[in-house]
Amino acid sequence: MTTSPDKSSLLLRLMWFAGLWLAGVGTVTAVAYGIRLFIA
Repeated sequence: MTTSPDKSSLLLRLMWFAGLWLAGVGTVTAVAYGIRLFIA
């Protein structure tokens, strides 16, 4: 029995995915700049 997810649930999951992805990119960027400052 397959049920299609409602729109709000799908939107919430996409927002969580985008938020976690942006947090990951921001963390990697911050670490990279920290390493650059440490080396320079």
